[in-house]
Amino acid sequence: MLPDDNIKNELLTRHDLPEVRGDYIEQAPLGSVGWFRAGGKAEILYKPADKEDLIYFLQACPSHIPVTVMGVLSNTIVRDGGIRGVVIRLRRDFTDIKDMGDNIIYAGAVALDMNVALKAAQFNIGGLEFLSGIPGSIGGALRMNAGAYGTEIKDVLLDATYVNRRGEIVTATAQGMTMRYRHSGAPQDAIFIGARLQGYREDPLKITSKIKEIKAKRSESQPIRSRTGGSTFANPSPDELRDAGLSEDTKVWQLIDKVGGRGLCVGGAQISEKHCNFMINTGECTAKDLEDLGEEIRRKVHEETGIMLRWEIRRIGETLTEQGG
Repeated sequence: MLPDDNIKNELLTRHDLPEVRGDYIEQAPLGSVGWFRAGGKAEILYKPADKEDLIYFLQACPSHIPVTVMGVLSNTIVRDGGIRGVVIRLRRDFTDIKDMGDNIIYAGAVALDMNVALKAAQFNIGGLEFLSGIPGSIGGALRMNAGAYGTEIKDVLLDATYVNRRGEIVTATAQGMTMRYRHSGAPQDAIFIGARLQGYREDPLKITSKIKEIKAKRSESQPIRSRTGGSTFANPSPDELRDAGLSEDTKVWQLIDKVGGRGLCVGGAQISEKHCNFMINTGECTAKDLEDLGEEIRRKVHEETGIMLRWEIRRIGETLTEQGG
């Protein structure tokens, strides 16, 4: 629930929030710590001490105060006006990666996808190598049903655990969250805390070999050493491609290339020359530059093909105009 106009114009402080064991940071930089290195601040950043602290906060926090959860900001644009209310960022208490037996791994929501793939190799568990090709954390992968190299998180997910805005713990399967290509139907207020992933018994040398192969492919084809995020747009559906008179295996980067998007710039934001479904910050880029560049690409592709690209990158917060109100 959004605050009313009177509350919106008041600056939120830690004194408006319940006493917790975790940390509150007022006017905390977000954009500068995200992968794009662009964007605004959190009115209040809250780092829970543990699961119990998070649950208490959600139960005690006044319902009119907006709450937003963020991960490692690998695939997120934080708009320049920042985020009102409380931004929750889980920390080390949510990074556990455990062998549960029967080729099942438990991964905390803040565990990096790459680390889960590497740990799986140590446990002789195959089938999770694709995670090494996804930037970010397990929580983010659950939120958008992230995938790479032909496998999605829903394909290996036994169940995920999240806490809702009322502080209730919920466990859900991929089917229960209606996961499909780059989409999860989990409630918007869901704060993922962990998941159980199912793999299969495999020779660890084969697993590490596949991870190295994925790493080499990413390095060769993606601007991973630039200030960038993950894929900007999702691939169009087969129906959309057919309606546009295009082959069903057409990829979104090909559409962007087709309309002259490769290397296109808006302010300090640029479509990567290396892979044109990635945006990069070339220097003093703003979040507005990134979003405007993405919208220009969407306009060009729609104008030429009739396909309206779907953002894969999450965009949160307010513009400076909205903030100035």
